[in-house]
Amino acid sequence: MTKTAHSILLVTLVAGGFLAGNWYHQQGAPVQAGSAPSRKILRYRCPMHPQVTSDKPGISPCCGMKMEPVYETGPTTALSSPPPPGAVDISPAQQQRIGVRVGAVEKTAGTHTLRLFGAVMPAENNVYKLNAGIEGHFRAVSDITTGSLVKKDEWLATFFASEARSAIQTFIVAIEVVERQRKSGADNPLLMKLAILSADQAAERLITLGMSRVQIEEIRRTRETPNEVRITAPADGLVLARNVSVGQRFDKGEEWYRIADLSKVWILADVFENDARSLRPGTRVQVSLPGQGKTLSATVDKILPQFDGATRTSKVRLVADNPGYVLRPAMFVDVAVPVAFPPSLSVPADAVLDTGLARTVFVDRGNGIFEPRPVETGWRFGDRIEIVKGLAEGERIVVSGGFLLDSESRIKLAAAGAGQGKR
Repeated sequence: MTKTAHSILLVTLVAGGFLAGNWYHQQGAPVQAGSAPSRKILRYRCPMHPQVTSDKPGISPCCGMKMEPVYETGPTTALSSPPPPGAVDISPAQQQRIGVRVGAVEKTAGTHTLRLFGAVMPAENNVYKLNAGIEGHFRAVSDITTGSLVKKDEWLATFFASEARSAIQTFIVAIEVVERQRKSGADNPLLMKLAILSADQAAERLITLGMSRVQIEEIRRTRETPNEVRITAPADGLVLARNVSVGQRFDKGEEWYRIADLSKVWILADVFENDARSLRPGTRVQVSLPGQGKTLSATVDKILPQFDGATRTSKVRLVADNPGYVLRPAMFVDVAVPVAFPPSLSVPADAVLDTGLARTVFVDRGNGIFEPRPVETGWRFGDRIEIVKGLAEGERIVVSGGFLLDSESRIKLAAAGAGQGKR
């Protein structure tokens, strides 16, 4: 073979090798083991909803996107979603140094004690007003005054009224008719019924005049006509008002005494509009007297329609048994109301940054990235706040140190805005 032929053969072999190698690389050569460092995959997560994770690759059930791997040192650049505006990057060492703590969003339920301030007042349906049913004048008055405690049927005063005599005699005649009907033995139920009805009406007439039931029973027993009418207390209670004196003349309809039975009292408490929604009739509450160490039980009766525009409060009425008259009208008390709230998403109160216009929580995106996210809140009891919108159960959020992250986030947003303005 000539020298020229050898040269042509050599050039052909070199060109063929170059073309074959170029074709091989275009088709994609296999990566040799050890050509790139391997990284451990911790889990897979949705790129749009980082809280949705899985231990296997696949499609996100939320949005249908391909789940991206989360490596031991963080997600790959190609698959990780870019951090949102205002997100901050804090290394674990920095988190420990500035006191950043992370916790999970969870569903909680429990009971919170609502503290109210109330005032005692007599139960209106246990207040007795003694009024004159006839004209007359007082001949004797007891020493009982406003603020005194009285017993049922205790004597209060005696008055004279000339017109009372005829009403007393009518009552005596009526009860004698009943007695004659019984003694006659006549089998006439209708007549007996009419006689009893007439006697009852005559007795009611005496009660209307102001005579006590004790004196009426005394007349029924003795059949004697008294010259004076006695007034007695209709129940055990406290004298709220006394408008009588010896020799005083009175007209029909005037109030003599007002007496409140304090065995059961009302307590009116102020409650804010939002808290009023948590109260239910029948709820048992605790009532305590400041500085006395005494505690009683009461029941929520109803939320009254009254509303105070100045204090933005409604009135809740409680009913309490009052053994020993521990509670007196106009006395101030403390009220503890247990309020149960249903299971719902909640976070520690310190996790929510409230500017007055918006409420923000920092969500842990992993690898030291913390995303500011607006949320809507509901009830707040103790150190927990309900999250109505913005978070999902299981998401990791900053529960301590959020103010420092918020400052850093604002600085980054301000810098980004300034940079865009210069461009």
